[in-house]
Amino acid sequence: MLQISDKGKAVPASPIRKLVPYADAAKERGIKVYHLNIGQPDIATPEIALEAVRKMKLSVIEYTASAGNHTLRTKLAGYYQNLGIHIHEEDILITTGGSEAILFAFMSTLNEGDEIIIPEPFYANYTAFALMVGAKIKTVTAKIENNFALPPISEFEKQITPRTKGIVIVNPNNPTGYLYSPSELEDLAKIIKKYDLYLYSDEVYRRYCYDGLKHFSVMNLPGIEQNTILFDSMSKRYSECGIRVGAIISRNHELLNIALKFGMARLCPPALGQIAAEASLDTTDEYFESVYEEYIKRRDFMVAALNAMPGVKCPVPKGAFYSIVQLPVDDSEKFAQWLLEEFDYNGQTVMLAPANGFYYTPGLGKNEVRIAYVLKISDLKKAMEVLAVALKVYPGRTV
Repeated sequence: MLQISDKGKAVPASPIRKLVPYADAAKERGIKVYHLNIGQPDIATPEIALEAVRKMKLSVIEYTASAGNHTLRTKLAGYYQNLGIHIHEEDILITTGGSEAILFAFMSTLNEGDEIIIPEPFYANYTAFALMVGAKIKTVTAKIENNFALPPISEFEKQITPRTKGIVIVNPNNPTGYLYSPSELEDLAKIIKKYDLYLYSDEVYRRYCYDGLKHFSVMNLPGIEQNTILFDSMSKRYSECGIRVGAIISRNHELLNIALKFGMARLCPPALGQIAAEASLDTTDEYFESVYEEYIKRRDFMVAALNAMPGVKCPVPKGAFYSIVQLPVDDSEKFAQWLLEEFDYNGQTVMLAPANGFYYTPGLGKNEVRIAYVLKISDLKKAMEVLAVALKVYPGRTV
């Protein structure tokens, strides 16, 4: 009898995409759907990247080097050096998006039954990748009342066992928008060193930190240079999610050599994506300044609009372009599906990502959603108006 693998059954559906069939059905009925569920910015990709693809003179699109193009790795190292992060080409492995970077790093460092600790809520794909390698997730819970700050270090220590191999952070955080401070990371480094753990740090949203706050990279934490593994991606920084170019960055060359073996699964990173990625590294400060200002406007509008709705709580994100939002509903997944199946306001509705998929502990996030403020202000205004009306008439409203 044909069977599906246990791992395949155990991997959860994406909370970001699982409601797509309902959204598609709504669109077929003629409903305008505002997508607040996914981090797909409507910001224009830098023209310099588009031009590089248009003007490429390749006569054959060949395999690239398994570790990624030499020129891209060298240029990316220079990008980090300009940020005060002293790494070199040999510290970089180019991957097919940031997701592959995470998967390869887990496959290279974790055995079946090993444990990793992650502050929840966290980017949902980490659950899937841990399951794929047979690792167990243990969590410490960040709370909306504290704006999702890093939980006390003592809470991390309570979760450490002989099977613990590492701690995962996302900074700035997806899905909360929280930005970890240097002091929080320095405290974390102490237990990384004490227990000789890996510190996996997803810093994809580094370019977008707000309110005068600066990003601090784990690569600059002294004394744990061999323990730190950085995940990067071009997707969000340059609004080019479809090029699928990311990177594992580490001074631990044994780890990178092992990760490269897993690269046999894809032979090489995307050839055309790397051309766009390399060109993107020449993007001007003017581009980022305009994008930064646009995200600030979107954030400030969205946070104010949400907090003006009775029963809604939205912390002010300090980075990235997401927030976890508490709603006065009985079940955010039921509410999100109801929005797409049964509700519209003037022929419009919104698509949200239920937050329970970003928590590992059962029952948490039941009345929360993740909202991505990646739409232009005119669309955000309409989306917030639709959401406000929906909350007033939703039959499962709690307050």
